[in-house]
Amino acid sequence: MKVLFATPEFAPLVKTGGLGDVSAALPRALRALGHDVRVLMPAYGGMAALGTLQRVTPLPAWEGWPAAQLLHTELPDGQILWLLSCPALYPSSCTPYGDPEAPDLHAQALRFGLLSRVAAWLAMADNTTGWHADVLHANDWPAGLAPLYLRQLRDAPGAQRAGKSVVTLHNLAFQGVFPMHLADMLQVAPVHRGIEGVEYWGQLSMLKAALQFADAITTVSPTYAAEIQQPALGAGLDGVLRVRAASLHGILNGIDTSIWNPASDPLIAANYDSTTLARKAANTRALRARAGLAPSTAPLFGFVGRLTTQKGIDWILASAPRWLATGAQLVVLGRGDAALEHALLDLAQAHPGSVHATLGFDETQAHLIEAGADCFLMPSRFEPCGLNQMYSMAYGTPPVVTPTGGLADTVEDVGERLEQGTGFVMETASQEGFDAAIDRVLGAWRQPQLWKGIQQRGMARDFGWVNAARHYSAIYATLTDHTTG
Repeated sequence: MKVLFATPEFAPLVKTGGLGDVSAALPRALRALGHDVRVLMPAYGGMAALGTLQRVTPLPAWEGWPAAQLLHTELPDGQILWLLSCPALYPSSCTPYGDPEAPDLHAQALRFGLLSRVAAWLAMADNTTGWHADVLHANDWPAGLAPLYLRQLRDAPGAQRAGKSVVTLHNLAFQGVFPMHLADMLQVAPVHRGIEGVEYWGQLSMLKAALQFADAITTVSPTYAAEIQQPALGAGLDGVLRVRAASLHGILNGIDTSIWNPASDPLIAANYDSTTLARKAANTRALRARAGLAPSTAPLFGFVGRLTTQKGIDWILASAPRWLATGAQLVVLGRGDAALEHALLDLAQAHPGSVHATLGFDETQAHLIEAGADCFLMPSRFEPCGLNQMYSMAYGTPPVVTPTGGLADTVEDVGERLEQGTGFVMETASQEGFDAAIDRVLGAWRQPQLWKGIQQRGMARDFGWVNAARHYSAIYATLTDHTTG
């Protein structure tokens, strides 16, 4: 089956979070099942590192849209990458989502509107590439208009055969909301501008467009699929999702075990597996040395992620002085809200040799934290799927998590006797729940054999992409075998 995977991110070329990892790993897993998958993404600055790019075909001169072209490259693993080149919209200085402090909504709408427009065109049998998608798989709001554009093309008089559309919601909190007056520029048909279309509290929501017009909707864990149909986590779209419940599927993400595997990871200090866990200590020493932390026999906690209240970093900061006093330590890697960044730096300054913070993202350090930390902190208030808790278990680093989304689907609590499970699941998503979980970690740490059992059970879990790819493949087959209008 021919699948077009439309995404704003593709690791390691462009990555701001888990979507970049998924966009690289899921197409690879689908290709392993025999699908012909092309990844479509904008040609941001820095793509020159890919070497020579070939032009696929001239794109139509759509009225009101700047001139653009489609470029082709094949990655070393065989993945075909189609880059949407448009210097007017993606200049060399362009980053995926622009400046969050001063967003240019007009430019952002055009950038991702064009991505969606081209994606829909590639799913039409009469496009000029010589290849058309049986399934257009759009990801998050930046490709959210693609199912709408495809519907408009399908419904046009004399339309040729068109593919079907799937949208994956990686995080419903980000919806791509723009002023409704941009609907003309984006060429959203007037009939689709109402509440049954893109309208969201008087504005235009690209994500709502995807939910309304995609032939199938997926999200990244079964629990999150249920949660987003309720007001608490539905982000104002729970009603739409309840209406589309029959087309909504929760499919747990996987992790790329060719990259995240402690037995072969080239970015860590010492490789190990569940039978050679003693070697993990070399990574802990390397992490302490890199972070400037003092030697300690107490646990080293790690955190990698956005510094936002969604990720629970505020609970970590409030709780830390209490357990740092026991000799425990903390290493944090991430960026986020300015106030939380400052609070983190203040904590590090107040506890030299015990707390280290790096504001930003560094792939090597992320791997070393997973391998070198004794326990990984992921107390998210909500988490559609999450990847770091799976990385952590694969690396023998038991996580502390909240019972939400993909965290609930992947981490089993160790229980009172510590003889089951793979991590520490907070009873409630609260400061008190986090503090109680940390106390359980500190108690378990003092029982080395039971701690080792927790590590080994986590490392025995299979979080590869094969199962997820089979689920997506089944949805594709259902859509292409049965006409849905």
